[in-house]
Amino acid sequence: MRSCPACGTANGESDDFCGNCGAYLGWSSEPVRRGRTPEPEPEVEPAPEVEPAPEPEVGPEPAPEPARTAEPGPAPEPRAKPAAGTDTRVPEASPAPPPARPSAPPAPPVPSVPPVRPAPAPVRPGVPASATASAPGNASDADEPVGAVRPARPVARRPVVRPVAADEAPDGPPCPACGTPNLAGRKFCRRCAAPLQVREQPAALPWWRTVWPFRRRVRGGSGRALRRTLLVLAVAALVLAGFLFFPLGRYAFEDVRDKLGGTAEISPTGVSASAAAPGHPGSAAIDGLTNKYWGAPALGASLTCSFGTPFRLVGVVVHTGVSKEPQEFRRGARPTRADLLVTTKDGKVHKKAVTFNDKPGKQTVRMGISDVRSVELVLREATGQGAGRPIAVGEVEFFRRT
Repeated sequence: MRSCPACGTANGESDDFCGNCGAYLGWSSEPVRRGRTPEPEPEVEPAPEVEPAPEPEVGPEPAPEPARTAEPGPAPEPRAKPAAGTDTRVPEASPAPPPARPSAPPAPPVPSVPPVRPAPAPVRPGVPASATASAPGNASDADEPVGAVRPARPVARRPVVRPVAADEAPDGPPCPACGTPNLAGRKFCRRCAAPLQVREQPAALPWWRTVWPFRRRVRGGSGRALRRTLLVLAVAALVLAGFLFFPLGRYAFEDVRDKLGGTAEISPTGVSASAAAPGHPGSAAIDGLTNKYWGAPALGASLTCSFGTPFRLVGVVVHTGVSKEPQEFRRGARPTRADLLVTTKDGKVHKKAVTFNDKPGKQTVRMGISDVRSVELVLREATGQGAGRPIAVGEVEFFRRT
């Protein structure tokens, strides 16, 4: 079996993906081979230690015999320790016959050598000690010289073959992506990791439910009526606000267009004056010449200009005085304040007070009125008046939005 590295779920040896979480099993450890189970390595027994041969012990000196003297001989060589069960007693040496020598002074006593214990028999590698102890009469093994012994090597035991139950053949539904059969409890395919439990697709919404905010799916009794009521109230509030603020919004929109768009001069189709000085009629104010002017005999006189087609009035330019030359400008009377009365096609009149600077040249008045049909200029204040000095208005120009 192969364990998933992500969730730890057991999977088959031939599975490539986890059946619980769909993780790829190729990054996990190698699968265990079928029919063979790894065995733990055996413990290595340490090599037996060889005890060194004990040194011979020196006992007390025996008393010498007075009648005979013994010649010193070579010390006996130590013998190997016999195996267990053998007789460890040392046979007594027979006394040598006394030599035919003349009597001599007694020799110094010679120390006798005590019996030496034999060294333990060496243990051969690979042969248990019981085998050596069980053969006490084998003299060839005891006399064989012992060489150097190598340390034991760890030898791994051969694996034991155990029968393993074969995996059950998956008989579940096939994968919708690759068609591989899977077990019934799996959530993902063992070959391609595709989800096996496919959710049912919801029914298509009608077209009106695809528009926000109707495209939201809600459960029954989850506040749908309240949301619809709030939506209706919001729409009604927007309609009311648009109705109340429509003039202000329209004015702001048109004002932006006036500032961003171009302008062009428009000539009136008719002009009339309420009063005029001799030789200075009202038509002189719209002839395009600044050396001719309309002369008003007194304050309160008005000049009315009419237009055949309604238009968007964006500005009015007024030239005051009898001339543009500074010396001639000071000789005549000139207006300093006036009222502009603009009438639209629906009969509504827009009034705007205008103040003029007492200097020659044009003076611009910005306007922003749609559907203009006529403009009336009424003089309210003037300077430089005197006998035989009418109030001079040199030229009046009108501009529309293009």
